Amino acid sequence: MSDAFTTRTLRIVTGNREVVHDLTDACASFLREVAAGRDGLLNVFTPHATTGVALLETGSGSDDDLLAALHTLLPADDRWQHRHGSPGHGRDHVLPALVPPHATLPVVDGRMALGTWQSVCLVDTNRDNPERQVRLSFLG
Repeated sequence: MSDAFTTRTLRIVTGNREVVHDLTDACASFLREVAAGRDGLLNVFTPHATTGVALLETGSGSDDDLLAALHTLLPADDRWQHRHGSPGHGRDHVLPALVPPHATLPVVDGRMALGTWQSVCLVDTNRDNPERQVRLSFLG
């Protein structure tokens, strides 16, 4: 394996509901193939105007709490100037300002150096687009 920049695009089906989709296993699998015990950086990027990447605990309700908090901060109503798509879709375009579309993570000995309860997640509140891309890039 060379020390060159390596990238892969994942296709994630989020369906027609708001979702926090755990990417941790896919990121770990990618690193097992390309990092080979090396140190470096993993960049996780979603090239969409209505998705974000978050680090949070999953499976304990935090993912649902995040979606509930986003509903409070960004209600799906008619206040938004951006009005195409489903009702309240304009809020989806504001999401990446609060949940950025990227995260860069340290990689130590070929593995993400995450905290005990941290997971890497795609956050998608846009019910109008059921399939998303996530680009994983490793720089050793």
